[in-house]
Amino acid sequence: MILFPAIDIKNNQCVRLCQGDFERLKVYGKDPVLMAKTWKERGAEFLHLVDLDGAKDEKLINQDSIEKIIKTIGLHVQVGGGIRSKKRVEKLLALGIERVIVGTIAVENKKLLKELVDEYKERIVVSIDARNGKVALRGWKVISEVSSIELCKELEQIGVKTIVYTDISKDGMMMGPNFHIYEALSKEVNLNIIASGGISSIKDIYRLKNMNIYGAIIGKALYDEKIDLKEAYRCLQEE
Repeated sequence: MILFPAIDIKNNQCVRLCQGDFERLKVYGKDPVLMAKTWKERGAEFLHLVDLDGAKDEKLINQDSIEKIIKTIGLHVQVGGGIRSKKRVEKLLALGIERVIVGTIAVENKKLLKELVDEYKERIVVSIDARNGKVALRGWKVISEVSSIELCKELEQIGVKTIVYTDISKDGMMMGPNFHIYEALSKEVNLNIIASGGISSIKDIYRLKNMNIYGAIIGKALYDEKIDLKEAYRCLQEE
């Protein structure tokens, strides 16, 4: 199981949101590059970066921070946030990013998604952000009528191999993830599932691992020191 420390970037600062609400934002550091270095020193091999300005307004405000992390930290990196064109995907992959995460186009432009998956294979990851089982779009601002499980089935048919699934109601709340949805997804699709939202303890990580979940993104629990990353890796290795 892969652990992905999350670095959410807004205005080139490291922040966290609660339930995707930009009005409930907390700054955890003014240098995302330094934060990336911190997680590397604590054992991280893969980072999950989110360009929040890109997700909300499709702006490239945080490009410099993302480039510096790629060029100076030396870890595997996946990046998401406002990536809705092939040109943007190509630019990010050219930087050396291992995986690009797309979301909105998985609902609004399946033709483009299929083109990207056919060309870039497993380097294209789809983010499924949902509230009450319905897919959220455009930085979580729009809740569609699309069933998240049915969308995952469609993605598998298109050729997607990996998804990031976030229950928005759990995100940043430190109350544990939605285990029920991950169990349901494991039965319905044969995808690499990266769990995101609400992971607040090593116990949560163990439970996801025992469900054979591919990966887990950890955000607020790391920043609020509820999970020690070194300890989390050590415990997983002991199992």
